[in-house]
Amino acid sequence: MFLAWREFKKGKSKKRDVQEFEFNLEDNLFQLHRELKIKTYQHSNYTTFNIYDPKLRRIHKACVRDRVLQHAIFRILYPIFDKTFIFDSYSCRINKGTHKAVKRLKRFCLKLSQNNRKIIFVLKCDIRKFFDSVNQDILLNLIKKKIKDEKAVWLIEKIVKSFINGLPLGNVTSQLFANIYLNELDYFIKQNLRERYYLRYCDDFIILSDDKNYLIGLVEKINDFLNKRLKLKLHLDKIIMRKYRQGIDFVGYVIRPHCITLRTRTKKRIFKKVKHNNLQSYLGILKHCKGYKIKKKIEELVY
Repeated sequence: MFLAWREFKKGKSKKRDVQEFEFNLEDNLFQLHRELKIKTYQHSNYTTFNIYDPKLRRIHKACVRDRVLQHAIFRILYPIFDKTFIFDSYSCRINKGTHKAVKRLKRFCLKLSQNNRKIIFVLKCDIRKFFDSVNQDILLNLIKKKIKDEKAVWLIEKIVKSFINGLPLGNVTSQLFANIYLNELDYFIKQNLRERYYLRYCDDFIILSDDKNYLIGLVEKINDFLNKRLKLKLHLDKIIMRKYRQGIDFVGYVIRPHCITLRTRTKKRIFKKVKHNNLQSYLGILKHCKGYKIKKKIEELVY
């Protein structure tokens, strides 16, 4: 538990709730340990607030002791489940992330298009209200396939059921649980549909093919699987079909045959916030795309 506390503290600001917990750190951690040992632990209520990133997201924040516990759970469960995930799942995983996803997608496009000599098509899909729609019982059954210890299952169920429906945006465990849940989709697409050119970042995923009609036919199969197996649905307004040469908008970048650029919305957000945020983080984003002109404009705004 002390290891989980140290990990929780990494990069954390000295906010009031953290300071209060830290003031009697040893007592608080031992009390939490006792509650877990005799199974009297109860998850506290969430604090709710909104952020715009760039769209409205409702965040549910657990209290400090619950967040410390979730870090401990995450530390144990992550290595168990991560090795079961497909290679091309890129959200919230060590040595993955948006930049790796973009590079892999670019590699897929070059290979399938025979170095941009052949026309290929892109199917991009999004799952409707994913975090709100996760079926907790299905999730727990998926977890129980790997976790057999009854005490561990009891605790995991306490965390999952601490939220009324779905998964709360804000829990570190929600990131892992989302990947466990959608790993079912990954295996359906890779093994049942036998798609070679598929990758996913959270609830957004992409499939490439040189046959447009074939991709259109996949939509119904995927939606049917999601509905029957996971009680999810594709967001019908966000099913996008286009030629690769028109550009693929994915994880903040637009991948084109001869370059990678920033998404227009991302670019506008950077210009709007750069004076109030870390300049280096934005310059880091630009290293992964054609961003010289954007970099010069940022420097003009800052300096």
